[in-house]
Amino acid sequence: MNKRLPLLCLFLFPFLLFAQNKFSMADAILKGRTTLAPASLKQLQWIPGAAQFTHVVDGKMVRVNAPDLSVDTLDLLPGINEVLKTMDAQPLVGLPTLYWTDADNLWFQSENNLYTYSFGKGLKRVNSFSAGAENTDIHDKTFQVAYTKDNGLWISVAGKESGVAQSEEDGIVYGKSVHRDEFGINKGTFWSPAGRFLAFYRMDERMVTQYPIYVLDSMPAQARFIRYPYAGAKSHHVTVGVFDTQTSKTLYLQTGEPAEQYLTNVAWTPDDKYILIAVVNREQNHMWLKQFDAATGAFVKTLFEETSDKWVEPEHPAVFVPGSNTQFVWQSERDGFNHLYLCDLSGKAVLQLSKGAMPVTDFYGFSADGQNCFYQVADETGLNRFVFSTDLKTGVISRLTDEEGVHNGMINSSGDWALDVFSNTATPRFIYAIPVANPTDRRIVFGAKNPLDGYQIGLTRLLTLPSPGGATLNARMILPPNFDSKQKYPALVYVYNGPHVQMVTNSWLGGGELWMHHMAQEGYVIFALDGRGSANRGFRFESSIHRHLGDAETEDQLTGVSYLKAQTFIDPQRVGVYGWSYGGFMTTSLMTRPEAKGAFRCGVAGGPVIDWRMYEIMYTERYMDTPEENPEGYAKSSLYNYIDNLEGRLLMIHGTSDDVVLWQHSLRYIRECVSKGKQIDYFVYPEHLHNVRGKDRVHLFEKIERFFNENLRDVKAGRP
Repeated sequence: MNKRLPLLCLFLFPFLLFAQNKFSMADAILKGRTTLAPASLKQLQWIPGAAQFTHVVDGKMVRVNAPDLSVDTLDLLPGINEVLKTMDAQPLVGLPTLYWTDADNLWFQSENNLYTYSFGKGLKRVNSFSAGAENTDIHDKTFQVAYTKDNGLWISVAGKESGVAQSEEDGIVYGKSVHRDEFGINKGTFWSPAGRFLAFYRMDERMVTQYPIYVLDSMPAQARFIRYPYAGAKSHHVTVGVFDTQTSKTLYLQTGEPAEQYLTNVAWTPDDKYILIAVVNREQNHMWLKQFDAATGAFVKTLFEETSDKWVEPEHPAVFVPGSNTQFVWQSERDGFNHLYLCDLSGKAVLQLSKGAMPVTDFYGFSADGQNCFYQVADETGLNRFVFSTDLKTGVISRLTDEEGVHNGMINSSGDWALDVFSNTATPRFIYAIPVANPTDRRIVFGAKNPLDGYQIGLTRLLTLPSPGGATLNARMILPPNFDSKQKYPALVYVYNGPHVQMVTNSWLGGGELWMHHMAQEGYVIFALDGRGSANRGFRFESSIHRHLGDAETEDQLTGVSYLKAQTFIDPQRVGVYGWSYGGFMTTSLMTRPEAKGAFRCGVAGGPVIDWRMYEIMYTERYMDTPEENPEGYAKSSLYNYIDNLEGRLLMIHGTSDDVVLWQHSLRYIRECVSKGKQIDYFVYPEHLHNVRGKDRVHLFEKIERFFNENLRDVKAGRP
């Protein structure tokens, strides 16, 4: 330990366009995020209270001093395993994921046990919990654990397990994520800062429609049921409980009526006294940030409200300023772009911390003294990401990164150093150490070589096109290796174009994936476009789709197709389209809506939404209102209405256990195609959820590749 080593630093190799080797579709899928992805530093993190960070190399922790980049190596695993043997615990085969609590202490989880490691006191087991625990939530100071089993909620304190709440009957769920993971919700438990209290969701979904998922290996066939709230139908009811670990008593916050409201973005005040909840009405056009007394459950006051004639969508809880029990940062699109606001418990916005046509895309936190906050923004083009800071007292905004591309920041606890994980279309990955007081004095910590060196990789172009709606649209084109502008190539358009997603960025490969480059190796031009409705371009751009899903998106995608077909190297008769989920909805739209007639020879629609009346309440009603309120919008977007227009080859794919876009969508579509005498190709992935994962994903993309080869590549150029 403490042996000094040279700093690990691999420099960027030139990007070769005309190398000899290809990779297979299986390589693209299975290795695209591992050996064929740019290398990085594993377990990269700052040590709290220090200008030092660590990462793991070959099972050993490397500690780096940011000011001079000197390093030492901490070989922790042998000592950890020696103590584990004395505990009759299973030794670790590799270094686990370690988390620093301060400069001398770390903690980690191994199976269902939590351990602390101190450089002075060694290894100690501090908690354990049931092996069948799910949705574990670990308090990082007390190491208490909240978790669910079945639909009940439990906690473990120092190895002693206690039941918090148990489901009274089928349809009542404790401690799990609610509202279908919308509004930024991804869990159902919330520890108070000191760890005495646990806030948790209770969801009553007994009134929600049940939907069957078939279990194939049972004889006779069986079905398990999920509860799925369709647009316009009954929604589940949610309340928030507070469990006191000292008294083992539970109370519920007085969140009131109506029952069909959304309780989002739960946050504690630092003194454990109050809970803030962003309450959204079912119509999703009104948000109240409400304060509740954690000791009594009483409603205290509404801090402020936000309204919109389209939607409000809080996705980030209040984050309190260090050293203050009253001041917090709130994210809002109230001025048309997602920005940071310094607020207090009086309800007043003290200061707007970020400004302009550059939405905040990530909030990193504060310096320990509460003087500065740090965050990432998308620039006006939407293509680049930069790291900024703002002084909370003066409002002075500082920019920490300049080079065009995507910068992801990691700020140390004191706020005087930042790690910048950077890439752009020419740079696989660099990691810099940046002194916040002098950002131009950045130091190279790590550089990844080109992982595709030696492979045939075609040129990626980032393009801008005008939208019929007035905005500028970002697009990406991938050309085949050894591209010849005199040839005629088939083209494949990859589409999503739905909310919360951006496909084109100034990052490595332009945001594209390796399966696209494999298809380019096989002689395709690959094209993608972020039309109106997609993310990180401001509320006006993103809300263009309100009440009319598919209209603006189709218009923008056809703009891209027109540009594509106008290129002399594209065979306009051999253009196909592929998308999944919202992209499946768009693919089917582009194959059948009358305004898209003749645009595509063939298409692959995966997990497609066919009729928004069959999709979940929280997402659909935000963008479409209810079917009763917007019958014209629902009718126009229903793809059952356009089946008669289907002319090209359409392959539809669905997972039989899809609990996001129900299998019913595509099954009904097939039934209607049969009724209307329209031929359609169809394939299912038994027992797969919304996305086909694991080794079966190779099968999926090989099927997609074969379909396009048969319909685009292996046909005579110019064939009508």
